[in-house]
This record gives sequence, structure tokens and C-alpha cells, in this order.
Amino acid sequence: MPSRPINKCLAGNKLLAFILISKYIDHLPLYRQMQIFKRSKIDISSSTIDSWVRSLGNLLEPLYKRLIREIKAQTYLQVDETTTKVLDKTKKGKTHTGYYWTYYAPLANLVCFDYQKGRDIEAPRSFLEGYEGTLQTDGYVVYKHYYDNDKVTHMACWAHARRYFEKSLDTDKARAEYVLTEIQKLYKIEREIKEFSASKKRDIRQEDALPIINDLGKWLHRERNNVLPKSPMGKAITYISNVWISLMNYLEDGNLMIDNNLVENKIRPVALGRKNYLFAGSHNGAMRSAMFYSFLAAVKSMI
Repeated sequence: MPSRPINKCLAGNKLLAFILISKYIDHLPLYRQMQIFKRSKIDISSSTIDSWVRSLGNLLEPLYKRLIREIKAQTYLQVDETTTKVLDKTKKGKTHTGYYWTYYAPLANLVCFDYQKGRDIEAPRSFLEGYEGTLQTDGYVVYKHYYDNDKVTHMACWAHARRYFEKSLDTDKARAEYVLTEIQKLYKIEREIKEFSASKKRDIRQEDALPIINDLGKWLHRERNNVLPKSPMGKAITYISNVWISLMNYLEDGNLMIDNNLVENKIRPVALGRKNYLFAGSHNGAMRSAMFYSFLAAVKSMI
């Protein structure tokens, strides 16, 4: 018999790869794949296909651990998290809401999904404790625990800041449109310098983007006293003011991004997948899914 990935298993490389790609790229739950196989007169039991996926997880775990080490060694990370439903024996009739914490290294084009049961300070500890470099986030307060030191430079996301003002269009159109127009000018600069070297990007940002940001900062300072703090505009101004220095940090290095949209793009397959397969069968299953999402995202980025 030829060599097989799983010992004493009839399934070969192509079939096993097809099953994983169908689930984590094409978002086909395993039970739907079984129905597709059955129409072709191929009868595979649910216990068999589940055991294949579980064995593949065990087989790939050392490679996943190596990927984690590579991600942690990067000096620039974008981080975001998204929910996933998980069956939990301790919660009868309910599913547990877990989280895929996603770490993307733009310069190395590496991504890693890490499943955690919660969204508190402890959840990203294994990744971010002791991290040194630049950390770009959406401003979620938990991250502050890991960047509020002299070894990590925090970068906020202009896309998230913009969304708060988009929500203010219905109640404060004039102010919202002004801010959105100024932010759009920053993105126009980014489109124009996309193919430039890092050093040239930095120089152009300092020359063209910095004055726009400075003028916007002065406007925000003036208008902050003219809006109700709990109004959509008040909340938008409060948010952007709280992360203002972090929003400006991308000006200092042409390798850095104006927003963390790239990591959000990596998360999108999870959002699409959970509409189809609804939940993971266990916490261990969710951990395996994080591993498969990581590898397949890396492969997609190379194509």
C-alpha cells in the first residue's frame, strides 16, 4: 500500500485535503459532504469522517505550534477576534460563545487563529504576553493590557474610527461628512503610494497626511464641547480622541498600515462558515478548526 497521511486509513491525500477545503474554504459542513458522497454511491459514516478530521488535527499540531512561534516573532501584528458557537456538555440546551483570536503579520503574510473560550484579558495572554513590536487593534480595552508598556507601540485603526462617524450621519450630517471627507483624503494618499517603497511612503505621509491629521485634530478639539457626549457624534469624537496618538503612529513607518482591514479579511471565512455549520462540536473541535483556518488562510494568501 502507498504511504497514507493517517496510519491504516484508506483515505489518501487528495480526499482528506478535499474534505478540509470543502469545509473551511467552501463552507460545506461535514454532513453535507457526506450527502454529496452518498449521491456518488460513496457511503462514509459520520464517525469515520469525524475521526479523519480529528486525526488530521493531531497530525498537523506540530506544524501549528511552529506557526505560532513564527507569528510571535514578528515585529508588526494586527489582531482581531470573532465569535463562534461551541457545544458544551455543561450547558444543556445552549451553546457556548467562544472566540477565534486572529493574529496577522502583514510583513510576513502569516496568519494564525487561536481559539479561546472567552474575550477577557486572559484570552490573548499566550500570544501577547511579552510581545515586543507594533500591535494594531480596533481599540478593544483588553489589548491595552498588552501594549501599555515601553516595548509595544500601539496602532489604532482609521477604518474603525471612520465607522463611528458613519453612524452619526443621520443625526449630525454636517459634522460627520466633514470628518469622513478628511479621512477619505488620508485613504486617497494611501492608494497613491501603495506601490512605493517604505521609506518613500513615510516621507509622503509626513508631508501630505500629517497636516490633514493635525487640522482634523484641532477641529475635533473645538467641536467636542459643542455636541452631547452621549450622542452618536459625541461618542465618535470621544472614541477617536481616546486613540488619537495611536492613530498617528502609522505615519512613522512606511511598512505599517492605516487600518487593520487585512486581519478582518482573514476573519471573513469564519463569518461565512458559521452561517452554514452553526457550531463546533466541542472546544477541542473549535481548536482544531482554528488550526485548519490558519493553514488554509496561509495557502490562500500564496495563490
